This record gives sequence, C-alpha cells and structure tokens, in this order.
Amino acid sequence: MKLGTLVTGIFYGCFAAALYAQHAPASWNDKSAAEYLDQRIAWWMDWPGAARDHQTFCVSCHTAVPYAVARPSLRTGTAAQTPSALERRLLDNVVRRVRMWKEVEPFYPTKKEADPKTVESRGTESILNALILGRYAAAGGELTPDTRKAFDNMWAEQIKSGDARGAWPWLQFHNSPWEGDSQYYGAALAAIATGIAPGDYRSTPEVRDGLKLLSEYLLREQASQIPYHRVMLLWASAKLPGLLSRAQQKAIADETLAKQQADGGFSLSFLVGGWKRRDNTPLETRSDGYATGLILFVLQQAGLPRTQPQIQRGMEWLASNQQTAGNWLAWSLNKQRDPASDAGHFMGDAATAYAVLALSNAK
Repeated sequence: MKLGTLVTGIFYGCFAAALYAQHAPASWNDKSAAEYLDQRIAWWMDWPGAARDHQTFCVSCHTAVPYAVARPSLRTGTAAQTPSALERRLLDNVVRRVRMWKEVEPFYPTKKEADPKTVESRGTESILNALILGRYAAAGGELTPDTRKAFDNMWAEQIKSGDARGAWPWLQFHNSPWEGDSQYYGAALAAIATGIAPGDYRSTPEVRDGLKLLSEYLLREQASQIPYHRVMLLWASAKLPGLLSRAQQKAIADETLAKQQADGGFSLSFLVGGWKRRDNTPLETRSDGYATGLILFVLQQAGLPRTQPQIQRGMEWLASNQQTAGNWLAWSLNKQRDPASDAGHFMGDAATAYAVLALSNAK
C-alpha cells in the first residue's frame, strides 16, 4: 500500500471515529441488560410450560433464540470470555436434543391426523438448533461434531420439491412474527446459520445442494414478502456473499429506513403488512425495541456505518429507551397482553436481545 493511501485511510478512519464520538448516543447499561436477559432465560428454562421430553425444554423464538444470539456480545471487553452457567445450560439442552434427534419427541407432537405439528416442529427446531450452536461455533472458530450434527439434521428436514422447495416446515400457530405466516423467516434463519458457520462449511459438497435450493427459494419468494421478512433476507445476505447484489441490498435498506419514525425508532406494526390481532385491538404503533434493535443491527451487518444520520438517530432512541430493569419494550402483534405477565415479557425479551446487538455492533 502506498504511504499516501495509508495516510488518507487513517485520516478518514479517525475522522469517522471522531464524528461518531461527537454524535454518539447516550450511554446504555450493558450490565443491567445482561442481568435482565439472564433472569429471563433462567425463568424460561425452569418454567413448567417450556418443559419437553427427556428433561429438555423448548427453544423459544422469543426468549431462548434471541438470548443465544445476543448474550455472547455482552462478554466483549470483560473478563468473562467463555459461556456463563446459564448459557452453558441452554447449549447443553440444545446438544442433548441434537444427539437424541431420533428419540426425543418434537416440541409439539401431532395430536390429530390433520395436524402437521410434528413435521412443523422438526423443521423449526432443526433451524433453531443449528443457529444457536452455529453462533457459538462462530465465536469459537470451530465447527464441533455436535454443531455439525445440528446442521445435518437441518438439511435433512429441508423441503426438496413443490412450491416451498428450499424452505423448511415451520410452526404455524397464527402468532406473528415467529409462528404465524413465518416460513420465509425460518428459511432466512437457516441462511444466517449457514453463513456464520466457521471454516469452509458452506462450500462443502454435502451443503452446496441444500444451500442452492435455499438461495433459490429466498430469491424466488422475496417480492411477495412483508417488510419484516425482507429485513431478515438482508441479514442473511450479509452472511452469504452473493445472495443479493449491492443494488438489491440497498433497495431493502432504503425501504426499511423509510419506515423510521419521527422519534428515531421503528415500529414492528409497520413491518408486518395487514396482520391483525386476534382480539381485534389495534396494533401498537409506537416505536419499539424489537423493530428498532433488529433493523439497526441488520443495517450495520449490511455495511451501513453508525455515522449514517438515520442510524445515529436510531441508536439515540435505543440508548434513551432502555428501562430501569435493563430491558427494552415491545408489544405483541397477536393480542393485548398484561405487560406484567410472563407472556407479556416475551416481546421484550427479543427486544432487549436485539437492542443489545445493535448497540454493541456485534459481528
């Protein structure tokens, strides 16, 4: 590299850092965020409603998965560089179910002939297991045998023919955003899990065919997706180079940024199309921690700098809207819930995890 180029790069790097420092959002409390997430995962793992076969527990989209994705980022810059006891308990649960895949009952076994819950459960869980173990494998830089087995299970559940070829069976409980019309969301998670796997995993012969089908599905169905799902596609494209062109990534980023509210935050209600609550109450339109955290995290993953004015405003919203308990608020898309109830915390669990990811800019 020429000296002039190096000096110019240093100058602009320092300028960008200084600009961000000048406009950095108010401070947020990472310790209280960690305490909130730890308290919630501890409750979930011991909640009787989460108990499953062979002394395992359900890996929930609202509490367990966001926790696994976000919690390692709170160890950055601290002495704790290995999984905590709570993280280890979650990982051990996933590993146990991966190892007993053929024997352990699905999360929701079929109870009547017309109910496909066993198939849906297997497809959903296979992706979540691969994502969680893949996240920790990426942090460790090594694809362990258990993680590889989780991916093997995932690819075995992939749909190979028909209109949904390339996707997976996905739990349908009419609960948006994770268990409603969410098959595309699940496929995007599978792409993210594959993209973050360490080493040359995605280039191995046994993975290439499934990944090709997955990529074709994501591209084939993207035009019909709600904005929320396209945000997930953007995240997947940041982990799978070549999935989208730069122009396609920019189009999704621009579409998403156009939904930013006057206060700097985002509302999940504006990302889910015409979704209606079951109790016919109106969707909450206030900015929420889940939509804001997820969008800002994904946009950074896709290459938008923190110095970008809209990213800055969103970061300021996140930093100023952390609650005294360390959490961020979000609201159910399915019905009004008592915010003090256990179920009333579910959206906040996910909101807190993604706010943490956005603020810590975890890679």
